[in-house]
Amino acid sequence: MKLLAIDTAGTACSAALLCAGRLTERVEVAPRRHGELLLGMMDELLQAAGISLTALDALAFGRGPGAFTGVRIASAVAQGAAFGAGLPVIGVSNLAALAQAAWQRWGARRIAAALDARMGEVYWGTYWIDDAGLARAADGEQVSVPDQVRVPAGGDWWGVGSGWGVQQAALAAHFAADRTTPSQPTLIQVEPDLVATARDLLPLAVADWGAGQAAAAGAVLPVYLRDRVAEPPRR
Repeated sequence: MKLLAIDTAGTACSAALLCAGRLTERVEVAPRRHGELLLGMMDELLQAAGISLTALDALAFGRGPGAFTGVRIASAVAQGAAFGAGLPVIGVSNLAALAQAAWQRWGARRIAAALDARMGEVYWGTYWIDDAGLARAADGEQVSVPDQVRVPAGGDWWGVGSGWGVQQAALAAHFAADRTTPSQPTLIQVEPDLVATARDLLPLAVADWGAGQAAAAGAVLPVYLRDRVAEPPRR
């Protein structure tokens, strides 16, 4: 399979190519240069692999949630490139990619992924890893104040992502400190500095491709989870 994934939803701008079983990636942490860097990264990967954009099976992108401008950039680039090359598109949740990254790096099997949504809120999703090593949603994604996030009952959980860095005390309050109550979830590790990149989108995108979930370029939309982008002015 030949699949190119891109992600600009966070501080890192990244592109990853899966071609003939080999994975290559370009990553640069440059929050205000995503639009400037992304197309060059894509071209570099394709040229190094000796293939053209039209030779790909599909394009994947981080569909959000995340930084509004970053999510829009990845969505627009993926849709534009796919439309021009006649390729289908796969949108992958950035929260699911964060859970996938936790599994790949540390073998975490239950992950509470949180991204800083600012305004005192977090983008939140809980995931478990299936027998194929893929992150599967335990509940729906949400944007919420930390006190109101949904946490599944029971199990040992890893907390990962920037949301834990700014709201750790409030998020940890949903979890028990030990396993004395089996029905209550337990927090066993917190990794607030974990950042997912385009390579973490690929396993999920490949699975979606195999399940026939790729779509036409115009049918795959970004996911913001909320419409507000800033605090309203205070009088």
